[in-house]
Amino acid sequence: MASDILRTIKNRLRNTWPYRATGEVKCALDRNRLRRQSHNAKVVSLKPENPSGKNVLLCYIIDPFLLSPGQPVSTAHSHDWESLQIARTFLEMSYCVDVISFLNKEFVPEKEYSVVIDARYNLERWARSLPKSCLKIMHIDSAHIVYHDAAEANRLLDVQRRRRVTLRPRRWEMPNLCIEHADCATILGNEFTMDTFRYAGKPMYRVPISSPVLYPWPEEKDFAACRNRFLWLGSGGLIHKGLDLVLEAFAELPDYHLTVCGPISQERDFEKAYENELYGLPNIRTVGWVDIASGEFVEILQSCVGIVYPSCSEGGGGSVINCMHGGLIPVLSYESSVDVEEGYGVILKESTVSEIKNSVRGLSAFSPEKLENMARQSWGYVRANHTRENFAKTYREVIANLIAGGSAIPAAGEGCFVEAVAKAVNRADPDRRSC
Repeated sequence: MASDILRTIKNRLRNTWPYRATGEVKCALDRNRLRRQSHNAKVVSLKPENPSGKNVLLCYIIDPFLLSPGQPVSTAHSHDWESLQIARTFLEMSYCVDVISFLNKEFVPEKEYSVVIDARYNLERWARSLPKSCLKIMHIDSAHIVYHDAAEANRLLDVQRRRRVTLRPRRWEMPNLCIEHADCATILGNEFTMDTFRYAGKPMYRVPISSPVLYPWPEEKDFAACRNRFLWLGSGGLIHKGLDLVLEAFAELPDYHLTVCGPISQERDFEKAYENELYGLPNIRTVGWVDIASGEFVEILQSCVGIVYPSCSEGGGGSVINCMHGGLIPVLSYESSVDVEEGYGVILKESTVSEIKNSVRGLSAFSPEKLENMARQSWGYVRANHTRENFAKTYREVIANLIAGGSAIPAAGEGCFVEAVAKAVNRADPDRRSC
């Protein structure tokens, strides 16, 4: 009897708009899930002009290798172009390159690979099948996942205590043992990120994260007019990247303006919890997701003096680097993993709401001349270090050194990178042996 009633109700609802809309959404989600599964299962094989007979397996970002001819590489994240450049490096050294997604959990190596590069899970899975002669490299683009997960959990707990709301983790990952099974690692982040991996005792070679877009120095920028205006720019994981703290700080700073750029609508629980700060305050403007290569974003850069970014864990702080390229002064956490000197930025010690407020006030109190000088130093630093050209140059030098079996520390652009690489290798391997 009950089943007949339920069947009747379902039949009556079937023709209603909400029922049909829900069904269409479910079908779209299912299609997208199947497309991603198929996407991540693909293998792209690349051959150099003069093959040496040696093979490389790259397990990283496969998306740029699946683009149609003439289709531009995404500027949404630096890793798309960097994955292409890693493959290009080996092709230029006459290696054949197979590329798979780091999310591909089914691929089994059948060729004899001289080098395998992985960012997460596959080195552990293949540990027994790869020959001893194979050079196994972890490409590190985040802090160690155990640290990463714990840091986000602590931020979520803090929000629960402050706001009396439980929000979902958005950046959580299953920890991996990639570094344990690697011979060595290339790493995009700075000393912070390196410290989360040093327990494994493996040599780490720092490669400066690139920036998808370079902006000219903003000659016409009025630093007196923008001195009280700041930006938060980030991707998914709004709690992880400290947007809650920044919103709460600026809610208590009515004379200071904040522009928010990020995928806010994709995290409905966060959006609901911070609805007033996001949409109800005159000094906070929520733009949402924005293309950093767009004219709209250039206008935002022109109107702001700095970026405030108290992330709890990063592997290179790409969004901060992008904004520094736009002439913004960074106010960020140590865990954002960006090298910042006192002359052109502020490193937060605790990333509390109170500290953020004080740092914003303190920076805004500087003269327009000093702010312009700091901004120019910020812009100059990333121009000298964080470009695609410097990534390509440094990565090739690191790989050439490893393949040659040499012990010299590869040059890495500015002296800070050389020092960081040397320090990492000396701590992990006092004899400075190659891996």
